Amino acid sequence: MKTRKLLSVVALAATVALTVCACGTVKLKKNTKTHIIETVVPKRPAGQKDVLGLRLAPMPVVRVGFIGLGMRGPGAVERFTHLDGVQIKALCDLHPERVAKSQKYLEKAGLPAATEYSGSEDAWKKLCDRDDIDLVYIATGWQHHAEMMIYAMNKGKHVACEVPAVMTLKEAWDVVNTAERTQRHCMMLENCVYDFFELTTLNMAQHGLFGEVLSAKGGYVHNLEPFWKYYDANWRLEANIGFRGDIYATHGLGPACWVLNIHRGDRMDYLISMDVPATTLPRFMREEMKIENPQVKNGEMTQTLIKTVKGKTIYLEHNVTSYQPYNRYYQVIGSDGFANKYPKQGYCLRPTEESKSAVPNHEDLKSHDYVSDATRDALMKKYQHPIHAEIAEKAKKVGGHGGMDFIMDYRLIYCLHHGLPLDMDVYDLAEWSSIGELTEISLNHHSAPVAVPDFTRGAWNRLKGLQLYYAK
Repeated sequence: MKTRKLLSVVALAATVALTVCACGTVKLKKNTKTHIIETVVPKRPAGQKDVLGLRLAPMPVVRVGFIGLGMRGPGAVERFTHLDGVQIKALCDLHPERVAKSQKYLEKAGLPAATEYSGSEDAWKKLCDRDDIDLVYIATGWQHHAEMMIYAMNKGKHVACEVPAVMTLKEAWDVVNTAERTQRHCMMLENCVYDFFELTTLNMAQHGLFGEVLSAKGGYVHNLEPFWKYYDANWRLEANIGFRGDIYATHGLGPACWVLNIHRGDRMDYLISMDVPATTLPRFMREEMKIENPQVKNGEMTQTLIKTVKGKTIYLEHNVTSYQPYNRYYQVIGSDGFANKYPKQGYCLRPTEESKSAVPNHEDLKSHDYVSDATRDALMKKYQHPIHAEIAEKAKKVGGHGGMDFIMDYRLIYCLHHGLPLDMDVYDLAEWSSIGELTEISLNHHSAPVAVPDFTRGAWNRLKGLQLYYAK
């Protein structure tokens, strides 16, 4: 196993070793310059091979079973009734009334009833045991994701799982190893990469409009106070109480990784994370839940900076408690241009020869503004991504976060139908989800840099740029 030379915090007086997962240890080693907390990359088991660009036999009909019918699952069931070449074979949730409610979507669409599983903590295993299911679609609480994905793949099923797909580095490696050993598709359901601005901006970047992309910014700022009570058994509240760090990084990180070709020519090298004290969530627990002395591990806001092997950067932010407008950061900074989504969608581009000839006026700050709305709209029309050109209008009618959920489901089934590599693979799943534990390690060690594991085990530069595949 290759390891880098580790550098250590000057302020630390001694070497520290932390056990973080069954596959190895994380260590701090002292050096006079700087430091990195190294994360072990376990050797690939004998006979196991990677699943980069995995292609399998085309599936003219994809038979699907859904696990988890609380907040996200029912919407997925309804969306799948609008997809061709799909059979919904089974529905599962701990609560039978939820299964019955989702069954009505099939009835409304004139489709055969699905087999129902409920009433037991292990009912989902019976769904995975079936021989007539190709794809298991998981939309449960986070704490169940890894176990369900691993069990389903071991039963020969492909898996699509809600975000974040795993909570720990151990879970990430277990899922990666299972996908490699079984040679099954394992995709995280990260919808934001398919949103209209993000996918259009990606197309612009791939056509060179921003020059060399140097940095990207992503985040999730969403006050969840009105929603806490709707998560079954308070599982999402418990996650913020019990974990520290950016535990919901993937909405912001996914589009940033795509535009920077992460594990497709570059990879995340290390990160540094900082947070601020929790304030509004403990107050909510005192006032609304009548808990006298609430203990909340996660900070009010977590900010993370990631460095890539090729010197690029990604900035992430997580905040689900402050009273701020919804903001799902997305910025792209390149040598020739800039893109921004929230609170304004817009682009800034390298000046033309004509504009450069004008004498600059330092008082005229508007001269540094975005291109006009008309120019922005023309650019977005010119660089509309082929996926949007194909399915956008139907997606807007079907819905799901404005249509991006349906585009995500459509692409998943499209790739399975045609035997193509999925747009997101198990390494995306592991990399993006692992930010939760990696940021916690950094925060617990005075914001020390922490190495991001190479889940491809050395193959990160084999694919040359992000490619979303189409049937010929």
